[in-house]
Amino acid sequence: MESAVKSNKPTLVGVMKASKGLEGVAVHTPLMPNLNYSERYDAEVEFKREDLQVVRSYKLRGAYNKVASLSKAQQDNGIVCASAGNHAQGVAYSCQKLGIHGTIFMPSVTPKQKIRQVKMFGKDKVEVVLTGDTFDDAYKQAQRYGEENQSTFVHPFDDQKIIEGQGTVGLEIANDTGAPIDYLFVPIGGGGLASGIITVFKELSPATKIIGVEPAGAPAMRDSIAAGENVTLDEIDTFVDGAAVRAVGTQTLEICQDGLEEIILVPEGKICTTILQLYNEEAIVVEPAGALTLTALDFYKEQIKGKHVVCVISGSNNDITRTEEIKERSLLYEGFKHYFILRFPQRAGALKEFVSEILSPGDDIVHFEYSKKHSREKGPALIGIELQNKDNLQGLLDRMTAKNFVYEYLNDKPDLLQYLV
Repeated sequence: MESAVKSNKPTLVGVMKASKGLEGVAVHTPLMPNLNYSERYDAEVEFKREDLQVVRSYKLRGAYNKVASLSKAQQDNGIVCASAGNHAQGVAYSCQKLGIHGTIFMPSVTPKQKIRQVKMFGKDKVEVVLTGDTFDDAYKQAQRYGEENQSTFVHPFDDQKIIEGQGTVGLEIANDTGAPIDYLFVPIGGGGLASGIITVFKELSPATKIIGVEPAGAPAMRDSIAAGENVTLDEIDTFVDGAAVRAVGTQTLEICQDGLEEIILVPEGKICTTILQLYNEEAIVVEPAGALTLTALDFYKEQIKGKHVVCVISGSNNDITRTEEIKERSLLYEGFKHYFILRFPQRAGALKEFVSEILSPGDDIVHFEYSKKHSREKGPALIGIELQNKDNLQGLLDRMTAKNFVYEYLNDKPDLLQYLV
């Protein structure tokens, strides 16, 4: 199996060559000013719309650039890759376009929508293998398969050709902007996109501050830069599946630690709020990774005031079946939804008393599980309450205490809450 990591570093010349090779394959996506975000942050905010790419993410750029660079013998022997979804779609599209057979390993928890898209783009040229719970599990299986079958492994981020392909996003931004960019926000999973953009901007716009954005539950790049070496995380939250990796790349770490101004970690719940806002206010559908950069603006609002800001919206491969989970995570993060184990007095009228004397007007019981226990004075109930105003929480807690409703608050016990709800 061919090694994914090369000694050659990505260059601006390589990115320009990739841009030529991608003509007629990848879309030159628009750089669009956004009025709402510009007013909200008192800045000139523009979106780089990679959600409008052919496979609905920037990943096609790197995948095609890599696969097209292989020798005839390598292409005839087939390729293999591992991906949580978007890289797989880029590889699948490239296989179909170039007439190459590809075997794609994906985590078993990958949203079904992404699996269907991979098969649709690859048609008869790809085989999808579901394995493990994370990208890293699929990655190990794909490497083993490549070694056993002499197939070229197409790395999702730690490869010169992949990085140069992703760098075409930065090249388009640099060419399309009408004014110097002060801040450029880039999502980070393994670091391929950030590394490609850094490769371009260190030559064409070195004054631009490039801010990397990671999900709080998978801070592999932040931790690796802090440690000065590539750190493998023991556990990660896979909700932001397009940016949740246990370890970043060797090349990407080196490039990012030199080229990033800062890395911001954003909570998964706040990412969900951004997804809903984009849909409701902008009619833009994004996946969790696609909302990373816009979510980060709240944490940088003082620095970007009056500045020219570009945010890369990296992808829109979201599964509609995740909508309820996204709403739930957003409500929990924003403080509107609260769960309790409540010990109800086992007497007639106890629930009526709770509704009439404990809840504030407009508050709603959205989850209730209760079974009467014989020969007990109190019975436990699992109850979820959605507040009309998040500031109502303290009053709710005070009234429950005053009325002798014994409770256990579950929002700050996420493992228990996940088990019960």
